[in-house]
Amino acid sequence: MIQKKTNINFILIIAVICFVSCKNDMVFDEYKEVSTSWNEKDIVSFKMNPNDTLQAYNLFVNVRNTNEYKYNNLFLIVEMDFPNGKVVVDTLEYKMAYKTGELLGEGIGAIKTNKLWYKEGVKFTEEGDYEIKIQHAMRKNGEVNGITNLEGVTDVGFSIEKSK
Repeated sequence: MIQKKTNINFILIIAVICFVSCKNDMVFDEYKEVSTSWNEKDIVSFKMNPNDTLQAYNLFVNVRNTNEYKYNNLFLIVEMDFPNGKVVVDTLEYKMAYKTGELLGEGIGAIKTNKLWYKEGVKFTEEGDYEIKIQHAMRKNGEVNGITNLEGVTDVGFSIEKSK
C-alpha cells in the first residue's frame, strides 16, 4: 500500500511540474463570453501592458465554439492599438472544420477551443497600454451583407506567450 501511494505522489508531483513549466511562457491569457450569438457590431477587447520591451512574443486569438457553429471558416477583424496612437488592423481567416464538417479544436464534448495564430515574434517596443479589439466579419457565400448574429461562438480570448 505504501509503494502504491508513493507512486501516485510521484506522478502528481511530475504532473504539477509539467503544468507549471508549460504555463511559464504564458504572459497574458484572457477570455470574454459573447452572448448567445456574437453580433457583428460587438467588439471584444483586451487591454494589456507588456513590461518587457526586448522579449519577442507570439500572439493568439482563442475561440471557443459549440456544434451550433455551422461554417468551415471564421473571418475576424483584429485591431491592435499601440500606446502612441498607432493602429494596426488585420483581416484574418481561420479554418474551423474538416471537410467532413467535424469541428477543429481541442476539447471533449460540445465545446471546442481553437488557439489561432495572430502574430509571431512580436516585440512590444513602446511602453504603456496596448489594446486588442476583435470582431467577426462573417458572410454567407455570394452575399454582400454580413451575418448579423454568429451562432455557436461562446467565448473569444486573446493570449500572449514568450517566443522561443
